[in-house]
Amino acid sequence: MNGFAPLKSAKRFTGNSLSQYSPRGLLLYFLPLALIPATVIGLLKGHVMTVLINAGAFSLYSLAAICLRKGLKAERTDSRSKLKNPSRWPLKLLSAILVALTTGLLATLGAGQSWTIALLYAGGAFLGMYLSYGFDSRQISPVLAADGYSADEIRKTLADAYAIISSIDQANRAIRHDELNQRIATICQIAEGVIADLEADPRGIRRARKFLNVYLENVQQVIQGYAKTHQQTTSQALEQNFRQALEAIESAFLEQQQKLLEEDVFDLDVKIEVLTAQLKREGIM
Repeated sequence: MNGFAPLKSAKRFTGNSLSQYSPRGLLLYFLPLALIPATVIGLLKGHVMTVLINAGAFSLYSLAAICLRKGLKAERTDSRSKLKNPSRWPLKLLSAILVALTTGLLATLGAGQSWTIALLYAGGAFLGMYLSYGFDSRQISPVLAADGYSADEIRKTLADAYAIISSIDQANRAIRHDELNQRIATICQIAEGVIADLEADPRGIRRARKFLNVYLENVQQVIQGYAKTHQQTTSQALEQNFRQALEAIESAFLEQQQKLLEEDVFDLDVKIEVLTAQLKREGIM
């Protein structure tokens, strides 16, 4: 008899997961750690100014690290982020300024260096941040107006569709089942293909809006509903119904991927409406 507990299904690890857990920029969190001993020593000796300088520098370096990580996360170059407007604040630049300012102040207030030397330290820190991480990109993916819709309307429609796919990905991570994970990933890839085609040539946006606004939302509700139920019950019947639903969704998306942009979408309308009604009857939606 095997004394080991059965292993659970491995979680799907995607490119999005990789970017979410990227270690880039974490090194800056270690920079202020060197200030902790100096702060403690100053506190023990009763040197109030030393404590204030080092504690303030620690806070500013930590804030710079937070800004840098957020700036790096906001600049992901995957197709989903290209359609978003750039961050309102240049977070990477702000992080570099904080590091430079803090380094200069430490040099003159903490180490007693002249302002000239402090400026050199600050300039070196600023240059180091630029060479290591660069500054914020303000470019976004160009989208042309087409089919009676402005470029901003098309951009928003496509960005909203990518947001739905991201939420489907998130729900998928809560489902511990390799086969179902892969089916959901395939559905997302098909949907992303449609959005990428529309981004390159938005002339079919009018006919594709129902796919982007209605069908993807239905799929989102199905997968999120199962992910929530999946954590509460292990019903084999529910799992089989969900598997059949994913098979039907994948089949419909694959069959109509080209027709969606080129021909009549009536067949897809009928298939999705019938599928939605079936899922509601089975309690998945």
